[in-house]
Amino acid sequence: MAAKAVILKAALLAAAAFAAAPAFAQTNDPNLTQQQVDCTNRMTAAGDGCDKNGGNGGAKPGTGTAAGGAVFLPALIVDLFPNQPAGAAPQTPAPSNGSSSNGSGNVPAPAPTPSGPVTVPQGLNLAEPPRAITGEFVPDEVLVTVDGDAGVVQQIATSFGLQVRSQRQSRLLGSTLVRFGITDGRPVGVVLAQLAADGRTQRREPNHIYTLQQAAGIVNYAFDRIELDSKQASGENVRVAVIDTGIDDTNPALAGVIAGQFDAMPSVPIEKRDHGTSVDGLIAGVGQLEGMAPGAKIYHARAFEGGKSSMDVILSALDWAAEQDVRIINMSFVGPKNDLLGTACRNARAMGIVLVAAAGNNGPKAPYGYPAAFDGVIAVTATDAKDGLMPQANRGAYVFISAPGVEMVAPSGAGSEVVTGTSFAAAIVSGAIANLIHAAPDRSADDIEKALAATAKDLGPKGRDNDFGYGLIDTKAAEAAK
Repeated sequence: MAAKAVILKAALLAAAAFAAAPAFAQTNDPNLTQQQVDCTNRMTAAGDGCDKNGGNGGAKPGTGTAAGGAVFLPALIVDLFPNQPAGAAPQTPAPSNGSSSNGSGNVPAPAPTPSGPVTVPQGLNLAEPPRAITGEFVPDEVLVTVDGDAGVVQQIATSFGLQVRSQRQSRLLGSTLVRFGITDGRPVGVVLAQLAADGRTQRREPNHIYTLQQAAGIVNYAFDRIELDSKQASGENVRVAVIDTGIDDTNPALAGVIAGQFDAMPSVPIEKRDHGTSVDGLIAGVGQLEGMAPGAKIYHARAFEGGKSSMDVILSALDWAAEQDVRIINMSFVGPKNDLLGTACRNARAMGIVLVAAAGNNGPKAPYGYPAAFDGVIAVTATDAKDGLMPQANRGAYVFISAPGVEMVAPSGAGSEVVTGTSFAAAIVSGAIANLIHAAPDRSADDIEKALAATAKDLGPKGRDNDFGYGLIDTKAAEAAK
């Protein structure tokens, strides 16, 4: 095992922020030796080339493939945070232990560090072909939903030579979610294929990495563009959950706005508060930086640090949000498709929660961004003061609606700043929907989605299109629609 991977694993076990390594090469060829797999992984992660006379299993430099069929998967997630140090690996949070911050100043204890030797059984069979995994993910972990208690979880870990790093009961997934650690260097795709042989495992997914959607960056012009009278705007008592970074709850724009907070990654120190503060402020800010829905109650879940989070942490935040009896959940982040996240979103929508997500800032040719691309999630793209599309915006049939998201003034950890990105367009839509719910509390999530689609101002080709979706949100018309 390469020294870099050992250091990475040690950092994870210490429950500190880990450096998200590039996606390891995944292979469907069972004839590759472990040395060849390790070597292709080292080439992918470090570029050292191993033994260029054949020690890497016959990989051809520059081709992205190895003779055994290994595929070097591209990192599909682009970190758009402007302050990332040059050459630094993106920082990813240590996983959640399921605790929350109660606002009393007491810091929850971090999850216990796993200990004890792990023996990998010999002769483990593949129940299905190893998966080719797209997107960035934690290279030595898998997420599994299990039908059974802690004893069953430990039995599975022993049977497959895995380490139980965390486990909790997920309300939205309806089962026990377990984060297993891979201690022997097996590729994630291989372990997922092996676990499929055990009927007690229900869903098996990588621990994908997700990124907040803030582009590099004046009065907020959003009220005028979305047909919302700033003097009459109100989301009074509408409960909105936001999953984002930490926030500066001392910012005057958030005075009396935050009804509850949860820290899904309590063992990771909070360093950045700007993004979450901006999103909360655009939804329900007060004073000089008034949001779209003043009076709305924000339930804020901190699940990102350094612009990054993992699937495990996000699911913990979603479960907490679902328990707060919220009407809206704002998700201003993007990552790969993950079945666990899709299930959680589907079940949240079945509870009557309106789900709003950023479409993504990774460009016209980027793959679909999730959770925005899941059915039942309102995918929001960003437009400017002249209704022009933000050039960095993702495109695709999943884009549902457009909203202002380019060069808007919003509260931040430093007071205020000009922000750009589909993150902030999503916040504008969440605030607009809070107005709709305030005006008609009995309106269902389906009714709201249909009204937004039917009343949007068409900006692109006639009808729904891959750039603007149905068009620019029209709050006044949507409120009047029946």
